[in-house]
Amino acid sequence: MSPAASSEVAAAVADAHRREWAFVLAATMRVAGDIDTAEEAVQDAYASALSTWGTRGIPENPGAWLTVTARRRALDIRRRAATAQRALPKLLEPEAHFGDEPGQDTEDITDDRLRLIFACCHPALSADAQVALTLRLLCGLSTADVARAFLLPEATMAARITRAKKKISAAHIPYRVPAASELRERVNGVLSVVYLVYTTGHTAPSGANLMRRDLAERGHELARMLRVLLPGDRDVAGLLALVLLTDARRDARIDEHRELVLMENQDRTKWDRAAINEGVALLREALTQRPPSRFALMAAIAAVHDESASWSDTDWQEIRGLYDLLVETWPSPVIQLNRAIALGFAVGYSRGLAELDALGSEPQLARYPYLAGARADFLTRLGRVEEARVAFEEALILTDNDTERRYLQGRLSELPG
Repeated sequence: MSPAASSEVAAAVADAHRREWAFVLAATMRVAGDIDTAEEAVQDAYASALSTWGTRGIPENPGAWLTVTARRRALDIRRRAATAQRALPKLLEPEAHFGDEPGQDTEDITDDRLRLIFACCHPALSADAQVALTLRLLCGLSTADVARAFLLPEATMAARITRAKKKISAAHIPYRVPAASELRERVNGVLSVVYLVYTTGHTAPSGANLMRRDLAERGHELARMLRVLLPGDRDVAGLLALVLLTDARRDARIDEHRELVLMENQDRTKWDRAAINEGVALLREALTQRPPSRFALMAAIAAVHDESASWSDTDWQEIRGLYDLLVETWPSPVIQLNRAIALGFAVGYSRGLAELDALGSEPQLARYPYLAGARADFLTRLGRVEEARVAFEEALILTDNDTERRYLQGRLSELPG
């Protein structure tokens, strides 16, 4: 195979991994019998593609080819381990048992990925394990990328994912959409998973590109799927509103040179007005719930930005008030960081900087680049150049996304002296 052909195959396999991993793994789970067998079979299928596609050509439908190959491999693994398999708990239930009650609404939801999410978000698992396992299995994220999303060391995350897999096997957690009576207790974990899938794609933890469009689109698609499954659920409406109102700005986030453009300098004519209108309509529905969910409050903050004619017209006092409510609803260090930024624009940069400095002792933010980046920005606006330089250098050390690194380097080089 020529170098050019080899490069074309490698690119096709990489693209199929980004786009098709979730479909292939979720379909393979039906026949694999356990998570590890499914993952092994899918990984073997992708490895086989590198050699097979080079001699036979890239298939017209790479996802279908990979699914068939992975499922055959999973069946082969099970046949060779038949004796052992009979003694092990099974992850999967027969197809006929996917719904607890004949004719229930959830029987219409046939997407394997959604079944996989509900299996991974079973109440037997901790909330963090639910999100981590689904990111690993559904999205094909490396353990390192999942760890970055959680602001945890990679070894800690690897151990957490392993424990979650074992818990699924030991607890006989089924591979199905739950019955209607179980949906309410399960949906909160699913919403968290879908949100983190989207945000991980919206700004990739590492790599050459600012975004991972495949993950962002997957999160968007899953949010819409949940809306179909639970059309009257206001938490689901809030999540879909948040995704739409955030994603509406995607085309303005990067300029023609593929460089990062912050919201302050974005061309707002590039924002997707249809998505904004749809998001605002969903937000109105979500806000009828009292108290409003964290997703509804975050969507409301996004709506304030999206409906502002310019950066200078942004109602920072309203955003600050929404963050005050959000801190009460979901008091995470990242939300407190965003509240401090809003406070800086609403009241004054010095006040915002003081709030950011107070967060410096938060263990979860110790390696979070956006804390150092926000401090650098406020210090620059206050004219404290040398302190800003140190903060930008700290943010650069902590940032693994190449597009964000170039932005920070540019800001650093613009400082006087």
